[in-house]
Amino acid sequence: MATNPDDTTIVAIATPPGRGSIGVVRVSGPLAKKIAYGVLGRVPAPRYAAYLDFYDEQGHTIDRGIALFFPGPHSYTGEDVLELQGHGGTVVMQCVLKRCLALGARLAEPGEFTRRAYLNDKLDLAQAEAVADLIEASTLQAAQSAMRSLSGEFSAHIHALRDELVDLRLYVEACLDFPEEDIDQIHAGHVVQRLSLVSDRLNRLLASARQGSLLREGIHVVLVGQPNVGKSSLMNQLSGEEIAIVTAIAGTTRDTLKNEIQIEGVPVHIIDTAGLRETGDEVERAGIARTWKAAESAQIALILVDVAHGITDTESRIIERLHTVPHRIWIHNKIDLIGLKPELRNEEDGTHIYLSAKTGAGVNLLRSHLLRLAGWQAAGEGVYMARERHVNALNQVRTCLQRAAENLGQLELLAEELRLAQEALNTITGEFTTDDLLGEIFGRFCIGK
Repeated sequence: MATNPDDTTIVAIATPPGRGSIGVVRVSGPLAKKIAYGVLGRVPAPRYAAYLDFYDEQGHTIDRGIALFFPGPHSYTGEDVLELQGHGGTVVMQCVLKRCLALGARLAEPGEFTRRAYLNDKLDLAQAEAVADLIEASTLQAAQSAMRSLSGEFSAHIHALRDELVDLRLYVEACLDFPEEDIDQIHAGHVVQRLSLVSDRLNRLLASARQGSLLREGIHVVLVGQPNVGKSSLMNQLSGEEIAIVTAIAGTTRDTLKNEIQIEGVPVHIIDTAGLRETGDEVERAGIARTWKAAESAQIALILVDVAHGITDTESRIIERLHTVPHRIWIHNKIDLIGLKPELRNEEDGTHIYLSAKTGAGVNLLRSHLLRLAGWQAAGEGVYMARERHVNALNQVRTCLQRAAENLGQLELLAEELRLAQEALNTITGEFTTDDLLGEIFGRFCIGK
């Protein structure tokens, strides 16, 4: 991994904008000591909190707070780092920031502190991404998984898998380089067995990464159906609060309503939509257009039906138009009005769930089925926060190993597939990563992190 080639000093306000009891200005780079002298009049003792005045260019006191100095390489970024913790007023923070800029620092780009930590070998790329995932975690389980990734558990498994691949590559390369030794255990089971062990380890890691990706991304669910079938009531029931307006008047919901809930720690993004019907109301027509647009991007569509009327031609036309949605579930609502019990049926045309959005009867059947469709299993200690690119890289490794197993009789092809598998693994932790990918990853961080 290359050392950070940028020798500039960066600065940013590391706390959210607006008023607060505490505000933090963070500095990293070779000018950190000079800036400490300029703002504080001295450099605080390494890793000791000092209560000091912050001075402007004329020597007037801007603020009084805590100053911390972390000499490199024993700091977050691996460089000299200065943290100034003062009162969280917007004007105060801007004055401290302006003073640091005047002393030679430049304003940090989004994610630049963590990017420097990565480039200076303080974190690998998976750990660096986990920093942002921990900040953005929307559930306790997601935060715990992100912390496991940040601590290096996920990376350790990636490195262990890579080491096994390297050992296997060495063996296959030896067979290529020294054919006169007749190391012909390719078909005798030695390579086959080791390839099988590597594949088993990969599959376990991939399963864990998929769970982590689900914790990060969540499930996207859209509610569709005719007016007054109970979409808004079901959304309120799933959410546990009165988010959507519910009345007996058909067409009450005229626009899409979005909400995020948790089911066993998994984020579920729910969109309630306008009822689908022919209408001359211009506003309602616009809402219906948004309904179809929302449905196209969903992973799961819940098609609500009034159980007393059953599936009509209108619902049949709806299901035909939702052919691009991966999972479609029939929801037969209002069972409380005709005395039916909650039930889940798997039939030829899909899954049918009978429930009451008014009383909540059968809603737990729906919650459990949503998790099953998403591939969720009860979270354990082995779930790590993973991104889509991590899952894609692991899938690429699996494809390479499958092709390697198909080419046991052609050592050159076998060796090449193992090499490609190793490169795909290296992209996860950053041993082999393009600058464009780094820019995309760290560009999504907040400024000051």
